Amino acid sequence: MKTIYFSGKAGDGKTATALGIALKLQEQDLKVSYFKPLGFQKGAVKKEDDDVLLMREVLKLPFPGEVLSPVTVNAHYLAGRFLKEDPSIWYKIDESFNRCSRGYDAIIIDGSVAPFVGYNQGLDDFSLAKHFGAAVIYILKTEDDFELDRGLLYIEIWSCREVPLLGCIFNNISRAQWDKTRGVYRPILERKQIRVLGVIPRQAEIAAPTVAEFYNALGGEILAAPDRMNRLVEEVVIGSMTIESALGYLRRAPNKALITGGDRSDMALTALETSTSVIIFTGGLYPDVRVLARAEEKGVPVILVHEDTFSTVENLHKVYRSIHPQNNEAIRIVMDNIEKHVDLTPVLDYIRQ
Repeated sequence: MKTIYFSGKAGDGKTATALGIALKLQEQDLKVSYFKPLGFQKGAVKKEDDDVLLMREVLKLPFPGEVLSPVTVNAHYLAGRFLKEDPSIWYKIDESFNRCSRGYDAIIIDGSVAPFVGYNQGLDDFSLAKHFGAAVIYILKTEDDFELDRGLLYIEIWSCREVPLLGCIFNNISRAQWDKTRGVYRPILERKQIRVLGVIPRQAEIAAPTVAEFYNALGGEILAAPDRMNRLVEEVVIGSMTIESALGYLRRAPNKALITGGDRSDMALTALETSTSVIIFTGGLYPDVRVLARAEEKGVPVILVHEDTFSTVENLHKVYRSIHPQNNEAIRIVMDNIEKHVDLTPVLDYIRQ
């Protein structure tokens, strides 16, 4: 049985890529399982990890969620048994891994929301990959040059830990970064003898969050078009400028979320005449009734939150798209991406050797 560890940060498409590869491996008559040692709790109410639910149902695994992902953390996890470094945590992880891997040709381990999470307890991706004797596939979304630098640093850490790297996949790459990723970033990795398994373009159908996912992150009150919360959000525009200055941004940004104060009804009305998916009013200020009427007419949800604009934008950094098990179209796109853009030969060779 071979272990493949997928690492990357939340929002880069790590789990979607792992799912696509797992399904392609199943097409090769390989028995593939899944494990996520360190789940992440987004809100105050504990519920099953979305990634675990997706993998369990699509891969048809017989294990309950608490076995597939035995330990859950949040941004303030250093309390209770974690502070005491309770050995039962490691026992639980190892016991669950043994259950999930027994009888399979390969098991995919899904890293946490970022490779460094859990480092204080030795539960980071670098330590866990070493612990399980895994080979790593690193998922990298290059929005800028700094992201490449960070990826190279992480890859160097695995090398120092003597953890084999199967390769890197550039994923969720925007049109603006497509040529640079293929013409600059990929050659840099290859010159450093880092195998690039593929470059996958960004596709809104699986990468862009929905208005509902924005609302789940922000809370607040829905003032208009509550039945259109499934609209995709591809861009975010902050409406703090004059109408004249904003007009160009509003026209260029497709399927956008406009974030502005409730006293900027002029900005909202202008945005409603362009490609807009949602308007988010900040500061608890109710907008002019004309905005709500026009939004209902256009089918554009309007959300009112009580935080200021800066805090609202910061909260949106936590939003990323989750694929649901029933979304057959998204799963098909994920598999097509692997088929068209990823070289699976090194992965198959690793499993069969």
